[in-house]
Amino acid sequence: MSPVSLRAEHVSKRFPRQGRREPGPLLLEKVTFSVNQGETFGIMGASGTGKTTLAKILAGLEPPSSGAVTYAGRALNSMDRNTRTRFRRRVQLMFQNPEGSLNPRKRIGRSLKEILRLAGSPAEAHRDRIVWALKQVGLADEVLERRPSQLSGGQNQRVVLARVLLLEPEFLILDEPTSSLDIAVRAQLLHLLKSVQERHRIGYIFISHDPDVVRFMADCIGVIEGCTLKVWAKMGTVPI
Repeated sequence: MSPVSLRAEHVSKRFPRQGRREPGPLLLEKVTFSVNQGETFGIMGASGTGKTTLAKILAGLEPPSSGAVTYAGRALNSMDRNTRTRFRRRVQLMFQNPEGSLNPRKRIGRSLKEILRLAGSPAEAHRDRIVWALKQVGLADEVLERRPSQLSGGQNQRVVLARVLLLEPEFLILDEPTSSLDIAVRAQLLHLLKSVQERHRIGYIFISHDPDVVRFMADCIGVIEGCTLKVWAKMGTVPI
């Protein structure tokens, strides 16, 4: 079976000027690249170059002004309801601030059960699935009774990763997932992400401003400069 791919095809994005009819400035212009399951495509660029906007477009949370995102050969804007539902489960987005992704008033166990409930998983299987997911990210089930404020930043990021794994993703878009962590915890999370990718054959789109992190994670890389993305096929040739 050929690998599933996630692809951006000539994706451009303009934001409208507030209170005006004319189009706003161009943020992204004709961005094109693809990534297969099991591969990592790195994206770099200075602050304000549209990295997070591109991540949202790829996840289907923000429409492009022109161009298309395709998943398994189907454009998002032409998907039927069932295909769109599958896309939303199989393509997940992970932001840099895990605390912002977790409800601070809910215990971890309740937050994870809600994901399974929304996904239609039978209630009797929830406990086993959650313990399995926590094991995948190196956490004991004792965290289920804690709230996000009772965990470290690295632990919360692992909880977010466990929550993603419950949905059995084929692609994970990681937007600066380690930038808020100290060096030691950052290294642990990067090695964990590689291990999870190998076990579950997940395709990563890894966004970071840190050249060393991108070199460690990515098979190839795109650098956003002046609204456009230049793709480098081999990490050793990237001038970063």
